[in-house]
Amino acid sequence: MQLTPDLLLRAYAIGIFPMAEGRNHADLHWIDPETRGILPLDRFHVPRKLRRRLRRDDFDVRCDTAFPEIIRACAEATADRPDTWINPTIERLFVELFESGFAHSVETWYDGRLVGGLYGVSLGAAFFGESMFSREDDASKIALCHLVLRLRKGGFQLLDTQFVTPHLSRFGVVEIPRRQYRGLLARAVTTKAEFPSAIERDDTERFLLRTV
Repeated sequence: MQLTPDLLLRAYAIGIFPMAEGRNHADLHWIDPETRGILPLDRFHVPRKLRRRLRRDDFDVRCDTAFPEIIRACAEATADRPDTWINPTIERLFVELFESGFAHSVETWYDGRLVGGLYGVSLGAAFFGESMFSREDDASKIALCHLVLRLRKGGFQLLDTQFVTPHLSRFGVVEIPRRQYRGLLARAVTTKAEFPSAIERDDTERFLLRTV
């Protein structure tokens, strides 16, 4: 059976997602972890140093202006990650989801260069964070902060990070059992939310005042 964007959305709605063994592996595997990483939107932690950088506003943060470039950058091999789970099939499907309005990118630009960002799937009031990359210090962290800002502003209830990593734990990501996750997911995907691509300058300061 050929995987389509519609089938992909139905899989996310019940809590499973695809991964490839590597960039050059054609086969996809459906993943349904026993425990799930989520980032509680009301308990997002912004480290002190990152707060200062957010206030300096030295990155140009944009949304949905370079989605194919973002997913391509996330799929690139790096010294820390010589291979990736994003194969050409996943790349194609997510670009199609983006073109249909079900996927979004948050991008950090510096001096006109794309230096970091992330992408994910949006379904109801649930956002499924997929991958991020950084070519400058703090670039992906700034993108994550701006993602959470927009999700909170848009009325989202769930930010799924799939797994817990030491990097994400610093921002408040926690691990919950599959059954609990599915309960949160079922409520979120049937709730209406809107992903705001644009924000006002004052939104960032209000966001920082309401984070820990």
